[in-house]
Amino acid sequence: MEKQTENIVRLKWLDRLHEWRTKHVSDRMFVIILALLVGFFAAVAAWVLHSLINQISALLTGQIDNTGANWLYLVLPVIGIYLTSLFVRYIVRDDISHGITRILYAISSKRSRLKAHNTWSSVVSSAITIAFGGSVGAEAPIVLTGSAIGSNLGRVLRLDSRTLMLLIGCGAAGAIAGIFKAPIAGLVFTLEVLMIDLTMASLLPILVSCVTATCFTYIFSGDNTLFTFHIDSDWNIQRVPATILLGVFCGLVSLYFIRTMTATEGMFARFKDKPYVRLAIGGVMLSLLIFLFPSLYGEGYGAISMLLNGRTEADWNQILDGSLFYGHSEWLIAYLALVLLTKVFATSATNGAGGVGGTFAPSLFIGCFAGFLFARVWNEHSIGVYVPEKNFALLGMAGVMSGVMHAPLTGIFLIAEITSGYNLFMPLMITSVCAYLTIIIFEPHSIYGMRLAKRGQLITHHTDHAVLTLMSLDSVIDHDYMAVDPDMELGQIVHKISRSHNSQLPVLDAGGTLLGEIDIRRIRHVVFRIELYHHFSASQLMTQPAAILQDSQSMKEVMKAFDKTGADWLPVLDSEKHLKGYISRQRIYGMYRKMVADMSQE
Repeated sequence: MEKQTENIVRLKWLDRLHEWRTKHVSDRMFVIILALLVGFFAAVAAWVLHSLINQISALLTGQIDNTGANWLYLVLPVIGIYLTSLFVRYIVRDDISHGITRILYAISSKRSRLKAHNTWSSVVSSAITIAFGGSVGAEAPIVLTGSAIGSNLGRVLRLDSRTLMLLIGCGAAGAIAGIFKAPIAGLVFTLEVLMIDLTMASLLPILVSCVTATCFTYIFSGDNTLFTFHIDSDWNIQRVPATILLGVFCGLVSLYFIRTMTATEGMFARFKDKPYVRLAIGGVMLSLLIFLFPSLYGEGYGAISMLLNGRTEADWNQILDGSLFYGHSEWLIAYLALVLLTKVFATSATNGAGGVGGTFAPSLFIGCFAGFLFARVWNEHSIGVYVPEKNFALLGMAGVMSGVMHAPLTGIFLIAEITSGYNLFMPLMITSVCAYLTIIIFEPHSIYGMRLAKRGQLITHHTDHAVLTLMSLDSVIDHDYMAVDPDMELGQIVHKISRSHNSQLPVLDAGGTLLGEIDIRRIRHVVFRIELYHHFSASQLMTQPAAILQDSQSMKEVMKAFDKTGADWLPVLDSEKHLKGYISRQRIYGMYRKMVADMSQE
């Protein structure tokens, strides 16, 4: 009773707030205010997560010896994943993996609604996973957190689905901008990855969220960029061939990343109902890899900084510290190649065993190693003009990110902003575009969208496809139909016709299975002949539908069925072949036109 009273008071308070806002604040200004709040909370979430990771990691690894192998690397990752899996299983009680994929799914099929626990659960779980050595990134959990903040704030204020989608975009953009202090990258991320159309109505709120998140991140953590980078030498036109080849190489590395991760995830999916088996397999795989290659520990940003900031061989050889390769600088190239190849297994093992994290940081990590390795091999074999290895490490980060995420603009602007490497804008563009053009030959969708694309649930910038994806099949099914049994006589059928509001009467057996349908328009010649009322039964009058729809079909397939048959009504069956209802051509096309008009408005 007390809880009901609290809910009533809360609803009345929201009603008064909504009434006051409608009178005093315009819709556009209200959205901008909300975007500012979402940007602020996204920055706070990013700061909290990185603070937790840094504090826990420093406590756990402070005593690690860098001059040889460390047995702690065999233990810490398993403990972290186990603690994370307990937290998810007994406290969150929901699947929170694949954060950005979940955002795309929420946009496409759940009317932009993310669960309330997503505003904090990913922060806690990913902090435990990464701090204990999980080889994943914190970016996807923070993007999910920021988007969940926007979604739930909009739901509390009873905003429509279109505004919720915009607030999700503001949360994601603010999260990227806050994590990396990169407002432009946050903006283009929502355009390329989340597929939110960049109209004038959405541009300003997303920019406000990005700028707000960036400013508060500077307040929280100072004015240093994520990576310190000093350009070795200015780019010149003679390096164009090497830059193009680097882009192609990054595209192939991206293909390896996507295909290997998909295959490894498939392996862990076989043990979905056996969490301890997954923990054993993933934990052993991850621990052994980190023991052999300590650079795989956590996000790997320390290793990236070594490659970007090194000036001498001694600096770059620090990447071997803590490993079995320590003191053997002649094995540097082999070490870089092995880390590049095994990083994807470490990331897959972390998530597959029960950890929580994203592929954002791993793509940066692999890109940096790929770029440095490419440049080192190029220079050692005297292939054309000399290329600066530090610069190419930076370009590789943009290239692999562009390929894995299918987002060349995000790769270009993110790398330029987080390193202040604007002098390399031209090679960044060449590398990113070449990597993207290479990967789309083999993979039409990003690592985030490919899972949804297979089910036809991925939003794209193609208006027709986007509208059909957003439309829900259940929302257009008419469940109010007049069914007849096969032995029913014409006289009784006429009585049914008088109460039916559509032109089809389904003929069902005793189990509810569709046998056929009676088209009222085709029996007009006998309906008014009373002397025939006892001479015809439903089984004699019924015909087969022009097409039969399944409730698992996508709206694109439904529209194709109507276009192909020209029917006005089509039946929908469930997985057990029972009739769920009918879909009207007029209703589905009317909803389609309305949604196209809504999406076209600024």
